[in-house]
Amino acid sequence: MHRRTTRRRVLQWLGQVGGAALLGTGQAVAPRARARAGAPTVPIDHVIVIYLENRSFDHLFGFFPGAEGLAQAVGAPLQVDADGNAYETLPPFDGPPASPDRPALQVPAMPNGPFDLLPFAPIDQPMNAAFEQVNTFYQEQQAIDGGKMDRFVAIAGSPAMGYYDGSGLALWDLARQYTLADHFFHSAFGGTGLNHFWLVSAATPVWPNAPAELVAQLNPDGTLARDGHVTPDGYLVNGPTQATASELPLQSMPHIGDRLDAAGISWAWYGGSQGQFVDNPLQYFADVAPGSRAAEMHLQAEADCVTALQNGALPNVAFVKPDNNEHPTRSPGLQEGDAHTAGLVQAVMESPYWQGSAIIVTYDEGHSFWDHVPPPVVDRWGPGRRVPALVISPYAKRGFVDRTPYETVSILRFIEWRWNLTPLSTRDAAANNLLNAFDFSQ
Repeated sequence: MHRRTTRRRVLQWLGQVGGAALLGTGQAVAPRARARAGAPTVPIDHVIVIYLENRSFDHLFGFFPGAEGLAQAVGAPLQVDADGNAYETLPPFDGPPASPDRPALQVPAMPNGPFDLLPFAPIDQPMNAAFEQVNTFYQEQQAIDGGKMDRFVAIAGSPAMGYYDGSGLALWDLARQYTLADHFFHSAFGGTGLNHFWLVSAATPVWPNAPAELVAQLNPDGTLARDGHVTPDGYLVNGPTQATASELPLQSMPHIGDRLDAAGISWAWYGGSQGQFVDNPLQYFADVAPGSRAAEMHLQAEADCVTALQNGALPNVAFVKPDNNEHPTRSPGLQEGDAHTAGLVQAVMESPYWQGSAIIVTYDEGHSFWDHVPPPVVDRWGPGRRVPALVISPYAKRGFVDRTPYETVSILRFIEWRWNLTPLSTRDAAANNLLNAFDFSQ
């Protein structure tokens, strides 16, 4: 029943952007010519990255068979209060609401540990709760607490410990068929904006001489005295926000689009309209700024991706930021966002591009949701928590849980490997490639 329902939603959505003909007629559309080969000879000509929102691994895939999930979290440290004392029970939660015109999420006192969110926040509705505090740069480091992962509730409240049994979701179905990476970490401490920058540049944006009111202040021992968008040495770590987007200086560091352009490899960023100030990082780079020829060529709407599949115009590298992206507090909620993403995947599968494609589905960061696995210690920027990541391809290992430690910039490493591109920074140069998820002999 669930698959049939998802299929119907796929067709309805594709029909809205003119893609239904692609699935309905089976008309063969000639794929683009094979891209200029790099060092490796592999049957992947198209890499499609679908970048979703704000879910930790334990929160969404904690019960996935064979993965390190909630069953392995039994001995994890208990959540502690601001004084470092373990909660006897998790404190009750009663808002504040994200939207004042609906009843706020309410959670009674719960045992100190992960709990099922479903009785309090149905998956077919957005969560009406403002508890998105752990996805800022300094606060996520505080919640991680040197790897103890024990201060999520003290910072964000008890919903941080909530999980869903995702076994009925379409992405779980795809994970069962292909590869699920269960040690994939988002690359930078903090939220959407910063991790989107890292997805395309493996670097943190700079803002020298930022307005003083935006700059964080640190105590002599390095602890946070006053939060801010910008570090004392001039890096934007929170945002950009609607208020700061127009003030942020255009960035000049290299990004993956530069590398692809130089190699003659086609690419595009297909973005939705929600969260436009943080969900489209390339608009903040000088060479792809709004109004430029590069922006016209490469920055497109989400629906244009399906049109490209239909018209034989899919670029070699496509970043897709769905408008309906599973964000916990935005409409229409987890279930619809999951079905929407599965529809995008199915559109690729039923196109002529499928046989030469690798689809990577992952999440920008973890919102405020707890995860029990401490992230590896690499540098001052991260990585942050585990997030789900799926590798879907004719060449992906089937029914495989990949325990390789990956991070967001492992996606860049894979792209760079495929087309023999120079890494963007030391982080993507050192990141594990996604190759363990593939079997190119298939």
